[in-house]
Amino acid sequence: MKKYLREAIFNAIKQYWSETALEKAAIKISYPPPEQGDYTCNIALRLGKQLRQNPLEIAKKIAQTIEKTELKELKNLKKVEAVAPGFLNFCLSENYFQDQVAKINQQGKSFGNCQLGKGKKVHLDFVSANPTGPVHLGNARGGPYGDALANILEKAGYQTWREYYVNDFGNQIKILGHSVLRDDEAQYQGEYIDQLHQENRLSDPFEAGQWAAQKIIKEIIRPSMEKLGIKFDQYFSEKTLHTTGKVEDVLNRLREQDLVYEKDGAWWFRATKFGDEKDRVVKKTTGEITYFGGDIAYHWSKVERGFDKIIDIWGADHHGDIKRMLGVMEALGQRSKVEILLTQFVSVIQDSREVKMSKRQGTYISINDLLAEVGKDAIRFFFLMYANNSHITFDVDLAKKQSNQNPVYYVQYAHARICSILRKQSALGEEIEEIEADYQLLTHSKELRLMRHLERFPNLIESIAITYEVHRLPHYLIELADKLHSFYHQCQVLDQKNPALTLARVELVKAAKTVLAEGLRLLGVEAPERM
Repeated sequence: MKKYLREAIFNAIKQYWSETALEKAAIKISYPPPEQGDYTCNIALRLGKQLRQNPLEIAKKIAQTIEKTELKELKNLKKVEAVAPGFLNFCLSENYFQDQVAKINQQGKSFGNCQLGKGKKVHLDFVSANPTGPVHLGNARGGPYGDALANILEKAGYQTWREYYVNDFGNQIKILGHSVLRDDEAQYQGEYIDQLHQENRLSDPFEAGQWAAQKIIKEIIRPSMEKLGIKFDQYFSEKTLHTTGKVEDVLNRLREQDLVYEKDGAWWFRATKFGDEKDRVVKKTTGEITYFGGDIAYHWSKVERGFDKIIDIWGADHHGDIKRMLGVMEALGQRSKVEILLTQFVSVIQDSREVKMSKRQGTYISINDLLAEVGKDAIRFFFLMYANNSHITFDVDLAKKQSNQNPVYYVQYAHARICSILRKQSALGEEIEEIEADYQLLTHSKELRLMRHLERFPNLIESIAITYEVHRLPHYLIELADKLHSFYHQCQVLDQKNPALTLARVELVKAAKTVLAEGLRLLGVEAPERM
């Protein structure tokens, strides 16, 4: 409905103010408080400033024009109202929302699908923690976010590729090797290091480090990711970029364009030319490639593999790397393809105390520790409730509660409650099944509130696919569960004395079940039938 309203508003504006430089996409439509309508738009306020006219008068002209429209798509528009200081409020008919119930049940889990992506290929690089030990919570946070974002992008018509970049060639691998050898340069500690030390048969630190990194990926990191519900399409080895000459190739490409120069025996990328505060070393005087040099080759490999969009999900500690990476992609003519998203830190509270983390001391909380405490569903839902760029305080005790205080339990219980209703409905016999659902019976205020919320799901999916604001989906599901529970307590679903109303309400809860289940699937959270 949003796109049809946007079209109608745009057409109305062009009738009166054809000289404006306004684009259709600039017309933003949102949701007002329920008592004010179903949709609202503030475009008249913007036009008022641009045209130096009274925005309320502009809104009135737009409203009058839209009310006269013959657009078939707007047949369910009941009222358009211009309200001070210049808002356009739209009220839709009850029939429109009643029809959404039938639409949802007809489309099933495909409800909310769209072709925004038009089949474009998106590469998502997330988690990608150094293979020097178990994944701690700071790195793991990007896992549910990247995985859920990929799910939503797929629903919006994109092809996605999930990838874990394995830094198995740099200095940290040598440090890992020293740690496994337990020599004077050892830094990493923990039970896993003790185990690797016992199994190791190599004496060279770099070789021992590469061997240990492969073991850690295979036996620690990959199983952790799978327990978290994440299956990567590829664990991409940084080593292959060096052994196949990809690193030298891309650095030479930049050098030929005079974007890499030699100074004091090292190679430098002209990062200041692209907004960075200083130029950056890509090859040291020793001939060793820096992290940045390897990252350039990795990103160029994504371009060569034919991806239309490249999304990097990094931890907050990589904030300083953004300018140089975007700069080098601009130098390579690929800046428009790249998005870099940061996730902030995670702190954990248990028994009202914060649990400290230190990877090198071996006293950190790994994702496995938290999985053992609260399970996959709670971790994913709690992580995804927060915007990726906001800090998380994870309350272990709350995540373990089986009560309405626990948001994931609250949402899952809504799905289980519907399943219980449907099991009871099937026991009522064939009388209900023999009649056709009359959705016009769904007129109770609680029914309408629930239907209005269900209708917003497709708009939400499309919006998240554009903004990457995954946290809006769990909050939508919490609100959906709230409306479902409220409806359940006010409206008797199963009533043998009123089979027609029973059938209509059964269809409504089926629609709610469909959206709840699909929303939870996108988040990577189970939708239980019994609790």
